[in-house]
Amino acid sequence: MRMELRVCKLCHEGEHGNERKTAVTRDMVRCARRVREYKDLIGLDELHITMVSEGDPGGAEALPVVVASIEDDRISLSDTQLVMEDDDGNFLVYPEPKDILEVLTRNIDQMSEQTRQDVTVDLSTEGAELLSA
Repeated sequence: MRMELRVCKLCHEGEHGNERKTAVTRDMVRCARRVREYKDLIGLDELHITMVSEGDPGGAEALPVVVASIEDDRISLSDTQLVMEDDDGNFLVYPEPKDILEVLTRNIDQMSEQTRQDVTVDLSTEGAELLSA
């Protein structure tokens, strides 16, 4: 299985002025980095983390899937998404931050069952609230 987390680079860096979104984006990246570090414990082949900037051609770096929606008669590409490809070439795409955090934290839970090391990630207040909602 392969995964790619794509997030808005400016959100991650706090440049959009939305502290809540910045905190959640940073939580997603921290979780993804932890999953990538211990990926062998859960049989994950690859995990890419891609920072997407405005003007990037879709943002796909590792997995060729991009989520789009139509807003005011314009196509809008999703800059934040988690894409998973299974061994049969099927794709799952999670464009919602809550779903992304849930998938990543479940992977961390699975890893913690496979090792005695502390693999937990401390989430921000905003990320923890999002998961509990």
